[in-house]
Amino acid sequence: MSPQEAQQELIEEFDMFDNWMDRYQYIIDLGKLLPAFPDEWKNDDTRLDGCQSNVWVYGEKQGAQLHFHAISDAAIVSGLIAMLLRIYNDRAPQEIIDTPPDFLAALDLDKHLSPTRSNGLHAMLERIKTTAHAHA
Repeated sequence: MSPQEAQQELIEEFDMFDNWMDRYQYIIDLGKLLPAFPDEWKNDDTRLDGCQSNVWVYGEKQGAQLHFHAISDAAIVSGLIAMLLRIYNDRAPQEIIDTPPDFLAALDLDKHLSPTRSNGLHAMLERIKTTAHAHA
């Protein structure tokens, strides 16, 4: 599935919910599906600045693709991570660079997240893009 198809699928899933309380719960549920994040990866190099909660992002090249591991100590932020990984994980660096996060505007996430959560989301996206640039 292409990144654009993954974004469209996510948008369609959100369209199933009538209100933002249900959408928030869905985001939290997505975060619960993240794989375990090893404690040894929780360090200053992987910790993301600019987030109210603790967020760790670890990216590694696996063949021609980048694979990301990430986690937060906040449920909603973990869900936002899961959304980003669904679109950007296991992709070639150039594909990551070339994929704008169109789903953010389509879902009005910036309007429905607190300013600190929105800043954190953009910081996570920036880390993914920066990692892709480093490996392009």
